[in-house]
Amino acid sequence: MEIATHRVHILGMTEHPTQTWVTQQARNPVIDLGEQTNAFQFLIRDRDTQYGAPFDAVLADKGPQVVKTPPRTPRANCFVERWGHSMREEYTDHLLIHGQRHARTILNEYVQHLNDHRPHQGRGQLPPNHNPKVLKPIDSVVQRRRRLQGTINEYHRAA
Repeated sequence: MEIATHRVHILGMTEHPTQTWVTQQARNPVIDLGEQTNAFQFLIRDRDTQYGAPFDAVLADKGPQVVKTPPRTPRANCFVERWGHSMREEYTDHLLIHGQRHARTILNEYVQHLNDHRPHQGRGQLPPNHNPKVLKPIDSVVQRRRRLQGTINEYHRAA
């Protein structure tokens, strides 16, 4: 999650993460983003054993500075903790998940909802991907879009 914009990125998903798998997940954005990784100053992570020296080494050369949260302090990474709480309340508590592929599909749709539609108080009630250049007339028809198999409804003005 980018703290400044509240934009969420899903980098990988597995039932049984290992140190090798987590290290590869760190390599993927470094390879994909290239020089854009310099835009990120810090990567905040917990002290789980899955994150080890290889994970930190991938980011040490080309990426942000890795900052470890203090032991047993979930509030130290409060933005991600809050996102996880919202995801469970709005997503997993209302759906029956049928395997990893279904979970990935639903999670990606939830992240798209958060990034493109859901207002954030820290951003003046605007979603992270808000484009101020796009203006929609205030008197146009309001339409509803059902997301996550009807558990979330998005309302927007027709263009």
